[in-house]
Amino acid sequence: MTMGSPRAAAARTIYRVLCGESLNHFFHNMLSKLDERRRPLCQELVYGTLREWPYVISVVERYLDKPIRRKDQDIWALICIGIYELDHLRTPAHAVLSETVSSTRELKKPWAKGLVNGVLRTHQRQEFNWSDELTKSAEYALPDWLYDSLAEQYPENIAQIAEAARCKPPMALRVNRQRTDRDDYAATLTKAGATVSTANAGDDGLVLSSPMDVAELPHFAEGWASVQDISAQCAGALLAPKEGERILDACAAPGGKACHLLEIQPALKELIAMDISESRMQRIQENCDRLGLRTTMLIADASKPPAELLPESLDAILADVPCSATGVMRRNPDIKILRQAGDIASFTSQQLAILKGLWPLLKPGGRLLYVTCSLLEQENDSVIETFNLANDCTVENVSLGQGLATKKGWQLLPHKTGGDGLFFSLIRKPKT
Repeated sequence: MTMGSPRAAAARTIYRVLCGESLNHFFHNMLSKLDERRRPLCQELVYGTLREWPYVISVVERYLDKPIRRKDQDIWALICIGIYELDHLRTPAHAVLSETVSSTRELKKPWAKGLVNGVLRTHQRQEFNWSDELTKSAEYALPDWLYDSLAEQYPENIAQIAEAARCKPPMALRVNRQRTDRDDYAATLTKAGATVSTANAGDDGLVLSSPMDVAELPHFAEGWASVQDISAQCAGALLAPKEGERILDACAAPGGKACHLLEIQPALKELIAMDISESRMQRIQENCDRLGLRTTMLIADASKPPAELLPESLDAILADVPCSATGVMRRNPDIKILRQAGDIASFTSQQLAILKGLWPLLKPGGRLLYVTCSLLEQENDSVIETFNLANDCTVENVSLGQGLATKKGWQLLPHKTGGDGLFFSLIRKPKT
C-alpha cells in the first residue's frame, strides 16, 4: 500500500516511536511506501521533529487546554511536525497549515482538524520567545534526566552538546589510503564541484560542506572512499595496527572501523570482524568487497566468544560496545524519546560482560581499545575503572586533538560542524 501525505506518514512514524519502537527497525520500510518524491520531506519532518522533541512538546503543551489522549498521540505528533515545519523549513506558512490539517483525514481523525488548525495558527501568531517560559532541559531540547546528567558532567560544554544534537550531522568521508591519497581525493572532489575541508579530520578524513549521494562521489564504487564520521575514524589511529598482527573487531557491524584498520595496515596477519547480528554482517561483507579488503567473518556474542577464538591468540581487540548512543543523538534522535535513565545500568552490565568475555583472548602485552558513542561517565570511565579493579591491566594515556581528557580515556564531544561524541580508552594486558 502506498501512502499519500508525507506529513501523515511522519506522524505515524513518530507515533510508533512514542509507542516504543526504534526508527532503525521500521522507518526504511515505511519510507518505501511513500512516493519517491515525497520521501525526503517525510524524512526531514521525522528527524527534525525528533531532534527538537523535548522543546516542541513543551511549546505545544502551552497551547492545549487539556492533554491529548494516549490513543491520539498521532495527532500530537502531527501538531509537533507542523510546528517544526513552520519554525525550521521554508515551506510557506499557508501550505504548512493546509497540508498538516488535511493530514488528519489520512490519519482517519477528521475530528482533529480544528485542533490542529487552532494550535498551528496560534503558534504562527506568537511574537515572543517561548524559551523564557521553558525549563532548561526543554530549552536545550533534551530529556530532563539527560540534561541533568550532561549539565553536571559538562557544565562548560552543555550548550555545544545540545546544539549538535539538534543539527543534521555533516557528511564526512574516509579516504582509502590503499587506493588514493587524501589530498588528491579532496582535489578530485573539488573538481567535481564539492567543497571539502580537511581541518581536524585526521589522516584520512575530510568533510563535505553539503551532502552528496554516494553515487555521485568520484570512484566510490571502486573503493576510493567510505562514508564515516570523523570521530569514528580516530579508532584506527588509536589502536595503531602493526604488520603481522592478528586483530579482532568484536562488535564490527557495519564494518567502518574494521575496514579502516585494514586500510591503515594491509599487512595484518588477520582481521576478524565479529558481530552478533547475522543480517548486519552482510553490510561488513559488502563494504569489504567494495574496498577490496579481506576479513574473517564471525557471527558471535562478544561477551561469550566462540571456541575458535583461542585464549591469548590476539594482538589487539577493538570493542566498540553497545551503549546509550547519547553522543550520536543527531543521527538517532528517537533516543530523546526512547532512552530512559534506568537504561544506563543495563548498558554498563553489557559493556562489562563484553570486556570480561574478550580479555582472555588477548596475548600478554596485547591491547584493547574500548569505544562508546556515549557521553555518560557511567558507561565510560566508570566501566573501565570497574574492569581495571577486577583485572590486571594498565590504562594507557591517549590524546586527540580535540575533546577532553578523562580519568580513564578521552572524550570527544559532538559538534554541529564536526564529529560525533565518542569515548576511547586503551587498556593493555601485562606482558608476564
